[in-house]
Formats: sequence, structure tokens, C-alpha cells
Amino acid sequence: MPPLSARSTRSSSPLSASGVDRRVFLSTLIGVAAAAGLSGCAGASAAGSRSQGDLSAPLSAKVPQGTKLSIASYQGVQELQFKLAGLADLPFAVSDWVNIGAGPDVINAFRSKSLDVGNNAGIPPIQAHFQGFDAKIVAINLTRKPNYLFATKPGSDIRDVRGFKGKKLAFSQGQAQGVVLLRALKQAGLAYDDVNLVPLTSNQFLTALQAGQVDIAPLANSQAPAYLKQYGSKGAHTIDTDVVDLLNLLWAPSSVLADHAKAAAVAAYIPRWAKGQVWAYEHPDAWNEEFYVKTQNLTLAQAQSITELANKPLFPPSWDEAVKWEQETADLLAEGGFVKGFKVDSLFDRRFEGIAAKAVTAEYRR
Repeated sequence: MPPLSARSTRSSSPLSASGVDRRVFLSTLIGVAAAAGLSGCAGASAAGSRSQGDLSAPLSAKVPQGTKLSIASYQGVQELQFKLAGLADLPFAVSDWVNIGAGPDVINAFRSKSLDVGNNAGIPPIQAHFQGFDAKIVAINLTRKPNYLFATKPGSDIRDVRGFKGKKLAFSQGQAQGVVLLRALKQAGLAYDDVNLVPLTSNQFLTALQAGQVDIAPLANSQAPAYLKQYGSKGAHTIDTDVVDLLNLLWAPSSVLADHAKAAAVAAYIPRWAKGQVWAYEHPDAWNEEFYVKTQNLTLAQAQSITELANKPLFPPSWDEAVKWEQETADLLAEGGFVKGFKVDSLFDRRFEGIAAKAVTAEYRR
């Protein structure tokens, strides 16, 4: 993968345009985003947090009686999909549907053993590896259309990504929004040193925009309508790009996957996860009403504007494309000095490869 620019790969100077040492920036971001989770294991070394279990054992076709999993269901999405699609007949008990979505929060929950299965983009597993926590990807859904766009603060005159030069950009290196921003900068020919990356987590983006603390923040398509409704009349607007965040994935701590019973439960959960997404895609009217209108308090028109941009679920029988994309992402972060370079093959538990694809019809396999 070619470097972002000549300046972005200098090893002699990790300083950004704002004069902030990128190594200090990294420490600050991890401290802000993960302090709560890391404090519980401050005495453990990175090696100590790595799972010692055997991940080579074949998956069981039957889930042992009494097996339980705690599963991420951000804003109740997974639980609601299962209810509406008639997929709630799980062969294991769900000890908790955890309302959690942001990558740093999921890593913290993994560390505290309060979450067994998370649903994130491709960047949180890279961040977890960099922090010394061992977790594996077990299912993949490819997203071919952008899930994020860039929102400006009120009164901004920025109209394209090239206009980001010299501006303050909300950046969360442990979340999907972070890699979307980095890829957009690369595409526009901007170096990291050309912009001021402001370390925040995604749940801080809207507040930072509203207060004018940042000029730009990447927002999910589902967040944009409400923001523009409130601040569009004050000069806030959005900037679309063709940058995608390719991976929507399930992942789990290696300690969970090394447990024979829990690994079997994860394998049983994956087909229902895939079918739930297909159901929501095929029933947009019901999903708009039951999720966006009833639980997110959006108008029907706002809900429809979101689902019109929805990606068709695509579950690849082979993970080769996903591995390649994940490697490019890790390399992009390493070029900027945000993580150390490594081979991402270790992030994938290939025992689960193809399970999601086998659960859906041919049109949803890619």
C-alpha cells in the first residue's frame, strides 16, 4: 500500500501540525477511551491478557446445555431484529443483551468479562491487538456503500475533503470513524501533518461539533438527519465521499472461543445474526417503524432517508478480501505511528469462516 504522503511516513518526527507528539496523542486517546477498562487489569502485562486456550479444536455442532453468552446489542438492534424476524429460538441462554457499540467500550467490556460477543467494524480488533488483548473475528458482513459522511460545525464553509487542510478533525483511532477519516485523507492527498487530529470517542463527536471544538466529524448516516435538522439552518452541512468501511463483523475474546461450549454457542449465533440483517434489509417499512420511529424517535421521513442508504448484507464464503482490507487498515495506522505494524491473519478465527454465508440465500453471499 503506498504511503499517505512523503511526510506522513517520516520516522524522525511524529509531530502533527498542532505540534502534538503522536505518541503522546496515542497515550492520551487510549487513556480517555479505555481508562475504565484498563484500570481493572492495570497489574496485568500484555502477555498476561493474551488467551492461553486452544483455538484449534473443531467446533461442536451441538451447544451444551446450560451455555450462556452475553451479546452486544447496541441500541437494542440485535435483540429487536431477532424478535421481529422470529429468530429468538437460540440453543443457548443470553445472559445479557448489552447496549454497547463503540470499539473502545467493547474492548473494555471484553477485558472485564462482561461481554462475550461484540459487533464492530474492522478497526477495533486492530486496536485491541495493539493494546495486548487477544480477540478474534468470527463473522463478516461486507459493506459496499459508505456508512459514514463528514459533518461540519455550524457556519463552516468547507465543501470537500481537500478543505480539511489545517482544520480540526474529530478522530477516534479505535473506531470505524477513525479509519474512514484516514482513508479519506489519503484519497485527497493530505498528510496527517496537514490536519489537526483531535482525539475523541465517537459519542463525543456531536457535542464537539455543536460547540465548534472541531471543524469536521465523521457521523454515521443514521446520525446526520437529526444533526442537520437542528443545525442546518445555522450553516452546518455534510460532505459525502465514496470511502467505505468494508467490514461489519462479529468478534469475541480468545478466552471465550477457547471454551468448547461458548465457541459452539457463538457458531450457533452467527447464522441468526446474518438472517436478522437480511430480514431488516428486506422489510424496510417494518424496520423503519419498529426501530427508527419507535426506539430512536426519528420521523418516518428521516427513517426512510437512512434505510435508502442501507447496505445490502453480503456475507463472504471466503474471508480473503476481508483479511486484505484489514491488513491495509493496519498498515495505514502504522504509517501514521498510531499502532505497530503486524500481520492481521492472527485476528481471524478461520474455524468460523463461511458459517454466515451458508445461512443466507445466494444473493447475500459475496
